Amino acid sequence: MNEVGAALRPARSADLETLLGLFDLEQIGEDTYLGRHPAQVGSRTFGGQLVAQALVAAGRTVDGDRPVHAVNAHFIRGGDVKLPIEYRVDRHRDGRAFANRQVTAYQDGNVLFSMFAAFQDWGSGLEHAVAIPDVDGPEELPTIGDHLVGYEDRLRMFVDALKPFEMRYANDPTWVLKDAGERLNHNRVWMRADGGLPDDSWVHSAALAYSSDTTVLDSVLTTHGLSWGLDRIVAATVNHSIWFHRPFRFDEWALYATESPVAAGSRGLATGRFFTRDGQLIATVVQEGVIRHFPARR
Repeated sequence: MNEVGAALRPARSADLETLLGLFDLEQIGEDTYLGRHPAQVGSRTFGGQLVAQALVAAGRTVDGDRPVHAVNAHFIRGGDVKLPIEYRVDRHRDGRAFANRQVTAYQDGNVLFSMFAAFQDWGSGLEHAVAIPDVDGPEELPTIGDHLVGYEDRLRMFVDALKPFEMRYANDPTWVLKDAGERLNHNRVWMRADGGLPDDSWVHSAALAYSSDTTVLDSVLTTHGLSWGLDRIVAATVNHSIWFHRPFRFDEWALYATESPVAAGSRGLATGRFFTRDGQLIATVVQEGVIRHFPARR
């Protein structure tokens, strides 16, 4: 980052520095890297961390400034948050415009996760996109901390979680809707890194990948009037895909607009779109998760 650009970027929060540290993988062999967990962890490895670290590992094996344009990931086992994760990259193709990689994550010899990543030179062609939803701007909305006031005991996992991003809900989050007895078939959240990011495009792609796993399944719950932390829900990501459409900076506000078209067979599907402030569609996300609800006995 040049001196002028650096001066315009806000200082990074401690949690954002921690996230950037997670992206600093240790190379332990040819096309093999070691990723670590932060101090703030849940019961298993956060899916967004696996996607982001695998994306960084794949990107390190691609020559030149060829940006990622798609990742398709499958979650096989829950990661042990006390152990590092080994990422092994297979180089499947290096063409004039495209590069294709497969990344497999291991712990103790067991496969946790597998992801295909595709990289492509930027080119011109036909362009169109859906419009950004009509919502209030982030400056007009309460912070995530404001929404957690009064819920600290019941939502301890959110209060204690790593928070490398600023988040502003344009609608009420799941727990507020639950207490109000309301349902909602979509979710809209403004996000940006909590401080300035380096200019490298891969950092912004990895940050978006990490954030894409934060609120994407919310609409599955709010469609049924349920909430994380307030209902007995067990959820785990099965697969996660991202398509990157345009260059972007993730230290600038982006609207993450998600909805759930279907839930069936103990699985819920959610789709999401990231838009810039000026309405450009920069990425599309699809995630499927196992979601089991255990209603309280009466």
